[in-house]
Amino acid sequence: MNDHNIPVTEDELHAYVDGELPAERRADVEAWLGAHPEDAERVQSWRAMAEMLHARYDSVAQEPVPARLELERLERRPRQWFYGAVAAALVAFVAGGTAGWIAHGAANAPSTFQSFTADALDAHRLYVVEVRHPVEVGGNERDHLQAWLTRRCGWTVFAPNLEASGLKLVGGRLLPGPNGPASFLMYEGASGERYTIYTAKTETGATQMRYAKTDKDGALFWAERGVGYVVSGGGSDRDRLTKVAQAVYDQAEKNGG
Repeated sequence: MNDHNIPVTEDELHAYVDGELPAERRADVEAWLGAHPEDAERVQSWRAMAEMLHARYDSVAQEPVPARLELERLERRPRQWFYGAVAAALVAFVAGGTAGWIAHGAANAPSTFQSFTADALDAHRLYVVEVRHPVEVGGNERDHLQAWLTRRCGWTVFAPNLEASGLKLVGGRLLPGPNGPASFLMYEGASGERYTIYTAKTETGATQMRYAKTDKDGALFWAERGVGYVVSGGGSDRDRLTKVAQAVYDQAEKNGG
């Protein structure tokens, strides 16, 4: 027997929006919303956001989780991509790669670039479609999020303020990276567009920004002080992605990230 006087929880409101609420509680939740206009307004905003995200990202929402993002990778030995990178660099050199490209310390860049952008874009595509659980720690806990990821990753993780770019911090999570843990931060714009920042350890000390695109997703990669960064998002709007990535770079430099 149901107790119709039991207050409706936030989890139940989310389940109602997602169509996962048990049938026996649906009438209770609808009655609650009729008597609590503030909760009804929140539910309406969640529905609008869900519809916006589905319209923008449904093409990738049903894709399987990439093997490279399995959490057990955090416990495995780092993958041995270094030798492949050296071989690729030698082939590029013999085939006529420019001396300047090698001279700038970018011999390992192709493998590192491909590795990071592949991991980052997979994570981006996997989580930007999430409405209820896009992150582990919400943006309202910025200080805790930064301290937690810094402690787990082993370098200073700084969540930049991107409000000047029209983006608000959604939050972040810990992911497996190519050489250990990786940090993953998500930002959201007023129209529902989402950008993510993926960082992980790299053998490459420093590189300039490089652009990659997979389907509708763009990404900019660079490395600094042994940490690789990938900012993903923007769809086909490369100019905005570049501005967001530049803002991330500038604030990371200022804060020693």
